[in-house]
Amino acid sequence: MKNKFLLLIFILFAIHNSKAQERTFNLTINISGLNSSDGNLLVGIYNKKESFLKKPIKSTIVKIENKKALILFTNLPKGIYAVSFVHDENDNKKMDTNFIGIPTEDYGCSNNATGFMGPPKYKDAQFVLQEDKIIEINI
Repeated sequence: MKNKFLLLIFILFAIHNSKAQERTFNLTINISGLNSSDGNLLVGIYNKKESFLKKPIKSTIVKIENKKALILFTNLPKGIYAVSFVHDENDNKKMDTNFIGIPTEDYGCSNNATGFMGPPKYKDAQFVLQEDKIIEINI
């Protein structure tokens, strides 16, 4: 009987730990200071330096209202992430640039990270997600 009781305790403990490891979190992003309310925002979230600004793990397209946008990513596991966005004013689904490659539409990253002579770096935009979180990005 004692062995069965210990086995039951062990199983319940294992189930509890596996559920705790499966916990996910929500990330709310408030973006403000956009040039206009035209077009949409293309928003991506990244969890690796190698894929930053190339291949998001999740992405979405959101409407802009009053030069602001609110984005919600759900069910993200605990980890290190970075967010980027492009204000696609002409709705062509890409970042427009001038003839020397300088963006002509608003863009930004988490932590308001900016690049010098190029795009922002992952290490400057990254943040830890270990609970539901709200981040602000101001242009």
